[in-house]
Order: sequence, then structure tokens, then C-alpha cells
Amino acid sequence: MEPLNGRLAKHVVVVSYDAFSEDHFEQAKQLPNLKRLVTSGVHTTKLKSVNPTMTYVVHSTMVTGVYPDKHGVFHNNPLQPFVETDNQAWHWYRQNVKVPTIYDAVNAAGLTTAGILWPVTARSSIKYNLPEVVAINGENQAIKVLKNGRPLFCLGLELKYGRIREGTNQPYLDDFSTACAVDTIKRKQPNLMLLHLIDLDDTKHAYGTKGQAVDEVIERMDKRLGDIITAVEEAGIMDETVFIVLGDHGQFDVKFKVYLNNVLKEHGLIEETASGYEWHAYFQSTGGSAYLHIKDGDKETEAHALAIVNDIVTNPKYGVKQLYKREELDELHVDPSIRYMLEAKKGYSFEDDITDEDVVDLTARGETYATHGYSTEQDNYRCNFIIAGKNIKLNAQLGEIEMVDVAPTIARILGVELNDVDGRSLDEVFKGD
Repeated sequence: MEPLNGRLAKHVVVVSYDAFSEDHFEQAKQLPNLKRLVTSGVHTTKLKSVNPTMTYVVHSTMVTGVYPDKHGVFHNNPLQPFVETDNQAWHWYRQNVKVPTIYDAVNAAGLTTAGILWPVTARSSIKYNLPEVVAINGENQAIKVLKNGRPLFCLGLELKYGRIREGTNQPYLDDFSTACAVDTIKRKQPNLMLLHLIDLDDTKHAYGTKGQAVDEVIERMDKRLGDIITAVEEAGIMDETVFIVLGDHGQFDVKFKVYLNNVLKEHGLIEETASGYEWHAYFQSTGGSAYLHIKDGDKETEAHALAIVNDIVTNPKYGVKQLYKREELDELHVDPSIRYMLEAKKGYSFEDDITDEDVVDLTARGETYATHGYSTEQDNYRCNFIIAGKNIKLNAQLGEIEMVDVAPTIARILGVELNDVDGRSLDEVFKGD
């Protein structure tokens, strides 16, 4: 993107509405605050995400304007075979992103930035930063946040609003995040605010994609959007602000959980030892897909693993939709370190654990679950995107857009320079264009 003179607005507020996908747009847009943004701005239900459709991967694209094969965040978690989920490290840190970000560009232009629980921003350049990090292996959560965010800023928010939160439980976590964002907008008036709200994603995972629990969270989300809009009004910056509300991925309901590493263990590619498991090949799940890792690039192991994979693909009980090899993964912009990927059919998800059963029937157990991580090419899997505010057209619709277009559009609005992006500024949303 070429350097630009002037700004279309002084402030951009980005609300990442995690798991806000096309299947819930009609319901959500009937509520007063989202309806206000839709009718006063531009929207689409055809925002295409990136592969794999996982939160940290997608949010890294949102702020860089490039696909995962360039920014380097290939999964929520680095590869950690056999580490329990609750003790796994995530890609929490800015250093995990290999390219420039929009918040770096905004800072470089002499403008101010703020982030509330935005993924992959620990130890970043964001001036007012409360990053999304989680204590593991006996760490202290408060100390971890202070070490990786802006200490005085984080401490002040904790003292004011920490009582709202109950760990990571919802709706309390998003209520806390919203209170922090409202306070920051009113006191700091940042030029770029990045807010990540997770309630809908958490609820879909636990209860499935439809039902009373989802209906209730969509109503809660609209109230939070109203709180953000009111904060902008009370800060006196409404006439100079653009709002962007967007989802990062969809979710599909799951009937069967599939444990692919069981199969590798049965064929000797994962071995049980006195100290735990040793692996020669390993499936790292994204939920709707799974990466096949080969230890040390061993060719003999790779051939053995691929023979097993071919059996898995042809056996309907495992619910495999497709095997992707590197040529297809290049087309999907999946990180170049991944050589093979399996995608699940709708109704199936892949899991990392070694268990007693290869395939678990959740319906038979009376359990509900939904997840993401499927290919962006799946039907009914696009995200919603709403943009409204200064210099934005009124009550207009967009067609297909891509997640890589978000950062260049923010750069265009704020008049900052963000080079070497894969996306484009959505100039058609601006008045006069």
C-alpha cells in the first residue's frame, strides 16, 4: 500500500466478535445496536477467513493483511505433543508474528493504540495493552498479564474491574473486557482500539451452534456493542470514529470426535514408554482439520504414516473429507512447515489425545459440541463484517471480501502506511468512492 496523505477518520474501533458467522447475522441484526451499525454503514455476510480457521491464526491475519504462510502463526498453539490442553503454551507473543502489524504502523505514525485481550499481542508495541495470556504450569495469572502487557495500564484496569471477572468463565470475562474497553476509550481515546470478545465462541463450543444459550449470548453481545458505542459518544469522538465489527470463523456442530493419534499408536508410530509417549509421527488437531507432523523429516516414517493416512481416508468411520498435500496447502496459504493436512467432514472433529476409543459418538453420550478449524471452502462458513462511521456509506452491502483486507482498510482510514500486504483496502465502502 502506498503512503497516503490525510485520514478518513481519527479513530477506529475494531470489535472482534469471535465465531460471529453468516448463520447468525439475520438474528443479530434485529437487535438495536448491531442494527444501528448495519443501517448506518456497510456490511457483508461473505467475509472469507484464512486456513486454518483458528482464532490466533485469523487474528494475526486481521492485523497484518497477509495470509498465515507469511505471518507464521500456523495454529493457536506451537506443537506440543502429549502436553495436556490446559498446560499448553499458545502463540501469545508479538514475536510469533513474522511481519509488520497495523498497530506497529499506527504507532509509527505518531498515533495511539489500545488492545483488550487481542490475541498474539503479548509484549507488543500497543501503548495501552491488556493482552490475552493464560497462566499455565503454576504461573500466576496477574503477574503474567503485568509482565506481558503495559503494567500500570493493566493494574489500573484490574483494580477497577477485576471484581467482574470469574477466571475465564462467561459471561463475566467478556463483561470485564468490555468494561476495560469502555474505560480506555473514554480516558485514552486511542486512534486504534482492538477488542476481542469470546462469549459466542465459548458458548457454541459448549452448547452447539443453535439454541437458547446461543440466543442469549447474541443478546449479550449486542448490549456490549451498545456499551462501546456509548463510550465513543461520551468521549466526544463519535464524529471522528469508524467502527468495524467482524467475526473470525464459523463453527459446525460435531457428532463424532475422532482420535487420529490412536491409529498412529496402533501402528507403532507413537510408542508408550516408562516416561510417557514417544512419537515418530503425530497429528496436531485444529478441530476441523489435523496436521500430520513427521519427526526429523524421516522419509521411512513419512512413507509409513502416509500408508496409514490413506487407510484412514478410505475408512468412513473416521469422517475424513479430504487429504491435502503441499500443493493444495500452498493454494490455501497454509504455513509452509505443514506438509500434509486432513480435513474432517461436517459432523466430525479431530482431537489430539490418546484415548481408549478411536471415534466417540457424542450424540450417544448426550453431549453437545461445536468447533471450527475447517477449510474456508466449506459451505455456510463465512463471517460477518460491518463497518460504520465517518466517511462510510450508509446502509450498503458488500459481496465477497477476505480477512486479509481488514488491515489495509484500517490503514487507509487512519492514513498510515502498511506495505507488502496480500489484501486490499475496501475503498468501495467509503463515501465518494
